[in-house]
Formats: sequence, C-alpha cells, structure tokens
Amino acid sequence: MAADGRATEIVVIGGGTAGVRLAQRLAASAAEPAPGPGPATAVTLLGEEPHAPYNRVLLGEVLAGRYGPDVISLPPAPGTVRRGVRAVRIDRAQRLVRCDDGSVVPYDRLVLATGSNPVLPALRGLRRSEQGGLPAGVHSFRTMDDCLALSAAVRPGTRAVVIGGGLLGVSAARALAERGAQVVLAQQGEYLMERQLDRTGSLLLRRHLESWGVEVHTECRVRGLVLDDAGEGDPGSDPGPGPGWLAAVELADGFRLDAELTVLACGVRPRTGLARDAGLDVRRGIVVDDELRTSDPYIHAIGDCAEHADRLYGLAGAAIEQADALARSLTAGRAEDRAARYTGTRALTRLTLAALGGPTPQVPPTERPSGPLDLAAFGETTPLPGDDVVQLTDATRGAYRKVVVRGDRLVGGVLLGDLTTIGALARTWEDDEPLPPTTPLLHLLTPDGGF
Repeated sequence: MAADGRATEIVVIGGGTAGVRLAQRLAASAAEPAPGPGPATAVTLLGEEPHAPYNRVLLGEVLAGRYGPDVISLPPAPGTVRRGVRAVRIDRAQRLVRCDDGSVVPYDRLVLATGSNPVLPALRGLRRSEQGGLPAGVHSFRTMDDCLALSAAVRPGTRAVVIGGGLLGVSAARALAERGAQVVLAQQGEYLMERQLDRTGSLLLRRHLESWGVEVHTECRVRGLVLDDAGEGDPGSDPGPGPGWLAAVELADGFRLDAELTVLACGVRPRTGLARDAGLDVRRGIVVDDELRTSDPYIHAIGDCAEHADRLYGLAGAAIEQADALARSLTAGRAEDRAARYTGTRALTRLTLAALGGPTPQVPPTERPSGPLDLAAFGETTPLPGDDVVQLTDATRGAYRKVVVRGDRLVGGVLLGDLTTIGALARTWEDDEPLPPTTPLLHLLTPDGGF
C-alpha cells in the first residue's frame, strides 16, 4: 500500500508469460488476509498485441493445425488489462507511462516485461525501403500474428525454407511438414539445436526430421533472398517497385533453393528500446539485481528482456520464476526480504514433436515415425576435461540419454526419445546436491533397468 493509504499502483508493460504470471501472483497475494482496509496493490497490464495473452511455446502446435489459437490462451490476468496498447515513453520523474493511443498511466512501481524480438539476419533483399517491412512470403515466427500469417500462407506442397536450426526453427519446420509443405531447414551451425544438444543428440533429431520429410542442411550459410522483381544489386539495396514476392533463397555458394515462403528463425533479441530511452542501465538486456530492480529503484524487469547476473534466459521457466520472485519481493515484509530474492534459474529445455498426421504427401504413411519425438536438455551438455560422461543409445528406437558429472555433481544432460528418467535427473540437477558415492553413475540413466 502506498504511503498515503491508497493501493500501490503497479503497471506491467508486456502481456506475455512473465507479465501475466506476475499479475496472477500479485492478485493471489492480495487475496490473502492482510491488516488494514482496501487492497494493497492495483495492477494494470499493458499488452501490445490485440490477442488475449497466450503460451508462446505452443505456437508451433497452432501452426501445425493441432490447436486453435484459443487453446493456448493463458488464464486471464487479474486487474486492469489493456490489449493493443503500446507503451512509447517512460517519464521517470513523474512516474508515468505514455502510450501510443495518447493515454497516460501513472505508476508507483513499473515492471518491464517487454519480451524479445526476432533477430532479422543481414540478408540481401530482406528489407525494402519503401515498405519498411519484410518482403511478401518472408515471415518471422514469434507472435500469434506471425503464426496466423504463416498458417494462411502454407498449403500442401508449398516450398518452404526455414532459416535457423535452433529450437524455434526445428518447431517451425516440423509444423510446416505437418501441414504438407516441402520443407528445407538451413542451419548455419554445425548441428541442430547446438545450444541445447550435443552432436549425437542432434544427429538423432536430424534423422527424425528427415524421416518426416524435412530436408536438413547444416553448415549452410544463407546469403540473400531472391525476389521476383529483384536484380543482382548490392546487399541492402532496394530491389525495385512492386510487391517483391519471394522466389528463392540464395546460399553463400550461389546455390538457390526455390521457395514460396521463408521462415526466419535466427534467434531473438531482448526488447530494450523503452528502457534505453528512459536512461536505464542496458547491456544485452535490461540489467536487474537480485530483487529484479533496474537502475531505477521504482522500475523492475522480468522475462526475456531482463539481464540478471550477466545472463539472459529467454525461456518460459525463467520468466515464471522471475515473476514469482518479484511478486514475493513486492509484497514481502522486511523479515521475508531474503526469501524474496531471485538467485537465478537452472533452465531445462523440453520439446515434444508430435507424430505426423494429416496431408503429408512427401512422406508416405508407411514411412512415417510411429510416435512423437520428445527431447530434454539441461545444464552443460559438453563435458570439460576430467568430467565423467555416461551415455546410453538405442539407434533402433531412436533413444539417447547422456549425463555429465563433475566431481560429485550432476552438471548437465541430454535425453531424446525416452524421457522416463527426466524427473529424477532434473531434481538431482536443480538441487545441486552431492551424488551418493556408492551409487554407480550408470544408475542415473537406468532406474528402469536400462533400455
């Protein structure tokens, strides 16, 4: 509660997972019995997208046609929720947020949950000066609008090129294959999902994608986009008048991949412009301390846009943990301050690629995988000298498990195709407790007696 007895005005900029979770946790705290009349906090959430808040992790399922947009909606955020409103300026002196519709929102505490934007690589033909946007047929894959536009564009037999073989690129390629597109996945790195998987796990993932009809190219650098009205101008030059429909994707070696649509899945970058313009400390992300405060003590940041202890997470699990920690911090008494601090997230990545169904002429039904592909990765999957590594592989079932042990601690692991041990492994890793000295390391992977 504010010093004058009124409810503390907490304004949250961002209607994604982090912002909605924070509003929910603050509402839960306000519902608990508290001394004094009236609510302790009043929350206003400003969401730039017109859609109801949704689970961004499941956009691939919407693109695949498995879920409708409403299915992935998050539980409604309590308090005042304004959709389709973009914050354009923070007035720190007056503690006001100015919005693109001309409205002004006062705050006692401001929370930036602005998320991240897709990275647009420096490709010839990507930008058009007279349009200021992407050429027709070229899509990013980050928002519900991106997903709906892609869904409207794809048809059985559509030639699609996905640029980027990380988590997002793999999900997009898999979803487009589900819709019957002829998909090529171009990954500049040495193997797929190199941030999460090791080489063996990546090779198994590649085999699964290829068995679903996705053509995978690694160590493959894309040089530019060939538009139907474009010449061979310099990179970044205006390709000329007209809509500039995509015709092909040009690789660094000059080879061209015919394409009717291209998905840019080249990573994300924290949205920090609002914070930077307000004079807050920004490095790669908006710098926050253990109470998730920025360089202005009345402004906090959580989720993809926040940089804590020199680390950006970009994962839903971290966004949720930060929202919970900030809710505790904003509502804690002095005796609870230490418990409210955020000390970091031990991030685990999980992905389920469901079994193919629907119109997929490029993969005959008899040649399709019989079931979904599940994978999980956590911690350090590449061992250092002196580390112990335990691996189990079943090529027939496409199953792979690996853990990395450093001293008496589990420091990382990869599981693909069989996640029966992930619960126990994740708890052991998250607790960071010494492993029992009498337990053989192989038992970390075989609680069920092995494959």
